[in-house]
Amino acid sequence: MNYTSKSIRAFIGAKDYQESRKFYKELGFEEVVIDKSMSLFKVNESLAFYLQNAYVKDWINNSMLFLEVDDLEQCQKDLMEKRLPEKFKGVRLTDIKTWDWGREIFMHDPSGVLWHFGEFN
Repeated sequence: MNYTSKSIRAFIGAKDYQESRKFYKELGFEEVVIDKSMSLFKVNESLAFYLQNAYVKDWINNSMLFLEVDDLEQCQKDLMEKRLPEKFKGVRLTDIKTWDWGREIFMHDPSGVLWHFGEFN
């Protein structure tokens, strides 16, 4: 590549677009509305993804995003304090899993997209 890359952004879908928008705002992402069927959710300019008002079950059930964090215990505490599984149907969180490469927490969003919050060794 003979240019400077600035960010990478995935596209994910939503079974219930309005519910997913609420979920990601509650999770702590900032929403930038693109149009009536797509929003950008970001932590900063290089950590972001697009949420679309589109649902294809096989696509959603195979969508995964990995968010690297610097303190997995603090991440877990923050996620638990938000009580997302109680507020949003289908949301599930796991305990911290330890692997050879590091540790992670898994979370399913309301549509079934699988998030990995991880910390490398």
